[in-house]
Amino acid sequence: MSACAPTCTIDHSHAKHTHQPHSPPPARGRRLRIAGADVSASIAVFLIALPLSLGIALATGAPLQAGLVAAAVGGLVAGWIGGCPLQVSGPAAGLTVVTADLIHQYGWRTTCAVTVLAGIAQLGLGCLRVARSALAVSPAIVHGMLAGIGVTIAVAQVHIVLGGTPQSSVLANVQALPAQLAHLHPAAVAVSALTLTLLSLWPRLPGRTGRLLRSIPAALVSVAGATVAAALAGLTLPRVDLPSWSSHALAGLPEGPVLGLTAAVLTTTLVCSVQSLLGAVAVDKMVAARPGLTARVRRADLDRELLGQGAANIVSGALGGLPVAGVAVRSSANVNAGAVSRNSTMLHGVLVVVAALLMIPVLEFIPLASLAALVMAVGIRMVSLHHIRTVTRHREVLVYAATALGVVILGVLQGVALGIAMAVAVAMQRLARTRITHEEKEGVHHVRVRGQLTFLAVPRLSRALHLVPQGAHAVVELDGSFMDHAAYESLQDWQNTHTARGGSADLAGRRVGTRTTDTDTDTDADAVDAVEGLDGSSVGCRCSPWTPWRNHHCVRPRPAMPTGCSGAPTTPIGTAARQLAHGIRAFQRNTAPLVRGELARLAREGQQPSQLFITCADSRVVTSMITSSGPGDLFVVRNVGNFVPLPGAESGDDSVAAGIEYAVDVLKVRSITVCGHSGCGAMQALLAAEPTKPAEPTKRAEPTKPTKRAEPGTPTPLTRWLRHGLPSLERMAGVGRPWTRPRLAGRDPADAVEQLCLTNVVQQLAHLREHESVSRALRNGALELHGMYFHVGEAQAYLLTGAGDDEMFAHVAAG
Repeated sequence: MSACAPTCTIDHSHAKHTHQPHSPPPARGRRLRIAGADVSASIAVFLIALPLSLGIALATGAPLQAGLVAAAVGGLVAGWIGGCPLQVSGPAAGLTVVTADLIHQYGWRTTCAVTVLAGIAQLGLGCLRVARSALAVSPAIVHGMLAGIGVTIAVAQVHIVLGGTPQSSVLANVQALPAQLAHLHPAAVAVSALTLTLLSLWPRLPGRTGRLLRSIPAALVSVAGATVAAALAGLTLPRVDLPSWSSHALAGLPEGPVLGLTAAVLTTTLVCSVQSLLGAVAVDKMVAARPGLTARVRRADLDRELLGQGAANIVSGALGGLPVAGVAVRSSANVNAGAVSRNSTMLHGVLVVVAALLMIPVLEFIPLASLAALVMAVGIRMVSLHHIRTVTRHREVLVYAATALGVVILGVLQGVALGIAMAVAVAMQRLARTRITHEEKEGVHHVRVRGQLTFLAVPRLSRALHLVPQGAHAVVELDGSFMDHAAYESLQDWQNTHTARGGSADLAGRRVGTRTTDTDTDTDADAVDAVEGLDGSSVGCRCSPWTPWRNHHCVRPRPAMPTGCSGAPTTPIGTAARQLAHGIRAFQRNTAPLVRGELARLAREGQQPSQLFITCADSRVVTSMITSSGPGDLFVVRNVGNFVPLPGAESGDDSVAAGIEYAVDVLKVRSITVCGHSGCGAMQALLAAEPTKPAEPTKRAEPTKPTKRAEPGTPTPLTRWLRHGLPSLERMAGVGRPWTRPRLAGRDPADAVEQLCLTNVVQQLAHLREHESVSRALRNGALELHGMYFHVGEAQAYLLTGAGDDEMFAHVAAG
């Protein structure tokens, strides 16, 4: 028996049951299996969660055990029920300000009750399936909220770092800071400084030894180092005090004004939900960026994630824990540590429970100043320079600043409301900002509209249009993605009047009245057809202006097809011709002025493409789009199946060979790319065809003799051409030698068609090397070969890579 042969055991107690060939396999007892990667990841997350949970509890003024309760519940409950398997939940720094304010106003038991009510609200939102709508909040508002919370945390913890006690608000903490600096506690400052030093330097340890040491979380090292140093030096400092669990305070009935409690529940629900949902999206991105993990971990189910967070908050609040939300630091550590399932999150919760029950004597050695320094560093990092640069680049810095200042001065809920109001004001200002100009050039009056054309711009549009004299020729250039009904009516009325008085008006530029993919506007049906209907041509056009190549691709509702004598639908004569003529006119009007100079240069200098691009004739593969190339960049050879027939064979193809020889020997291209694509009809035909011996090539008919109609069963030109794909079939089946099958980045091919599409690219590259011109250029180092795969449905291009000549391009990396 081969050493690699699988072994099997027979359960004689079930021997009397026969298993039919197509029946499902007999059920077996399921065993709980935890991958080793999940175990190691859970330990890494636990080592980060333990000090952070205690630090956040200290920052809120809650019992320190409440942080451990929230960490354990977040790992076990949210990890089990939640919709994002690798997101780690627990007490989050983003909830510190909200919780601290609740404890200050209503006390600890009422805060626990608010946490329970917030969890119930999250369950309701999850059942209503509104999770996606929460992501509609502007990122500038979210980042501003987190920045404001970070500033509030940092300012409050500075007092504990210096050996004092924080005040109830940011302004009070800032006012008390000079007095605190005048009365420093040297021991607390020393411990805090050591904590911050270890926290900042530990991730930067150089060398191989440093790489090994960096696997230990910096948060654990900084707190543990400061604790050991304080113990050895015999410093007298306030330390962690964990009373007996028998005296731990649980949730009580909420006491306070109804409006205040309602606002508290809404604030807690908002912050917990938004932070958890954004964290789930971020975890999805981290999973997609980790090779080999995307196929094993499903994308986050945001509605289920809300249900999991709601259940965790109910349990945490009932057991006297802090509010729970997804935590970015622990989630990123979980993914980076190699976790592959939700078992790592749940196991980290088990470890927190064990620590809370058995490690209390050890935890009580930790100085409070060390935990405060750790939480202060977390708060400072919440003010991200990367986020500030991003919102500045997108011109949303006002929204970011208003939200952050509102959170710092007024509170979280008020700050978010202020940010939303600022975001609406900025959007209205952008919508109303439209530039309209008029100029006369060579007897033609040009009216240019830049921006969204709404009722707010109608007075300025009317003034510009009435500057055009009667009987003159006018060109109205519209550049925008929206035009409302008022603007449409004004523009149409002017055109009708101007035309009736002997003038003429043409429309140029982008189609502003159309529905686009990026902007889901609710316009009138008249406004939708505005631009194309105004000049009387192509009424009903649904041009989409969001990318240049689609500007000239008109998608119209197909008219009812007339039927012929047999009842089969027939194509209206002239429809395609009219569409072609309209496309040519659109090119001459919109695109030609932009490329005329470059094409004139190419006409003078001749073509000098940098690469030969061999791809399929499929109409969905737009070579210039997926390679971001322009005129003169690519020398393209297209055929059904992107085949490269072997040279010299009787069944060879001179057309493809001629293109290769011309590109390599005459044009001196420096690279050749063979590009396949998903859903290729040629590959589907190859897989669907019966395995038969390749048909012999037919003799060419004499030019003087009339061609006879092919007899039934005679190979057609298409079937004869598809014979060039048979080597790809053999390669995929492993005939002759065990070829390595290509794989997409992070996953296996979805089906046999995709597997054959990838294998065909590899096989055609092998055929390409057999051409004399290609072989000679490769030997001289003047040419490179590349494989490429384009997934049409995902709009994703992949570059095939590998090592060695035989196994080259065996794996696919995201392009």
